[in-house]
Amino acid sequence: MLSTDKSTSVQLSQTKQPNKVAKFLNSKKVVPYVFVSPFLLSFLIFTLYPAIKGIIMSFQSVLPGQVEFIGIRNYERIFNPTFYKALGNTTVYVVLTVTILTILPILFSILLDSKLVKGKTVYRAALFMPALASTIVAGMVFRLLFGETDTAAANQIVGWFGVDPIQWKYNAWSGMFLMVILASWKWMGVNILYFLAGLQNIPNELYEAADIDGASRIQKLWYVTLPFLKPVTIFVVTISIINGFRMFEESFVFWSAGSPGNIGLTVVGYIYQQGIQQNDMGFGAAIGVILMIIIFVISLIQLFLTGAFKRGDE
Repeated sequence: MLSTDKSTSVQLSQTKQPNKVAKFLNSKKVVPYVFVSPFLLSFLIFTLYPAIKGIIMSFQSVLPGQVEFIGIRNYERIFNPTFYKALGNTTVYVVLTVTILTILPILFSILLDSKLVKGKTVYRAALFMPALASTIVAGMVFRLLFGETDTAAANQIVGWFGVDPIQWKYNAWSGMFLMVILASWKWMGVNILYFLAGLQNIPNELYEAADIDGASRIQKLWYVTLPFLKPVTIFVVTISIINGFRMFEESFVFWSAGSPGNIGLTVVGYIYQQGIQQNDMGFGAAIGVILMIIIFVISLIQLFLTGAFKRGDE
C-alpha cells in the first residue's frame, strides 16, 4: 500500500508540474517578455557582446595565433596626425550633413504639407525610395556622374559656366562634397517624412488662433510650427550626427584603396584601415571604443534635450 501511495503521489506531482509551467507561460506577466525576448537576444548577441569583446580587445595586441595584454598602449597610439585628420574630416562631414538634412527637410515638409501640392501620397512613397537603395550601388552611379573626364555629367554642367573639368576625387573640398551629396540624396526623403509626421501632429486650432490674432505666415512658422517640431528636430539632428560619425560606405565607395592625402578618411574608415587592412585588431578596437564613447555622449545629450531625465512631476 505504501509503495502504491508513493507512486500515486509521484504521478500527481508530475502532472501538476507541467500545469504550473503552462500556467506560467500563459500568464499575462510573461507575455511582454516573450515579445521583447527576440530584441533582447539580438541586442545581447549582436550589440552588447561585440562591444564588450571590443573593449577587451582594445587592451590587447591581437595577431594571428597570438594575443597579448598590453594595457593602454593602443590608446596611446590613437592620438596621431592621421587620427586627427580622420576626426576632422568626420566632424566637417557631420556639420554639413546635419545642416543640410535638417533645414532642407523642414522646408520641403512644410511645402508638401501645404495645399499647394497635390498627390501627397505619391510623393511620400517616392521620398522613401533613395533610402532603400544600396549605398554602394548609388555610389557607383555618383562616381560616373562626377567622373574626371570631360564627358562626365558634372563636368559638363560646370563647363557651361566656363569652368575647367574638376578632379572631383582628388581635391579636399570636392571630395567632401561627393560624400555629403551622396548622403543627402539618400537620407533627405526619410527626414522629410519625419517632419511631415511632426507637422500632422500640430493642432489646427493653433493656426486658427494665430490667424485670429493677425499673425503672418512667418510668425506662424516661427511661433507655432517650429516649436512643435522641436522633438522631431532633436531626433533628426541626433540620428544624423550618429550616422555621420558612423559613416563608412560613402567614403569607401569613392576611395576603396585610400584617398589622396586622406581627404576622404573618416573615423570608421581609419578603423577599417588599421584593423582589417593592416591586421592591427587591437588598435582598431581602441579607435572603435573612442568612437563608441563619442556616440554614447551624443545619445546622452539627446536624452537630456528631450527631457528623459526629468521627473514626472516636473
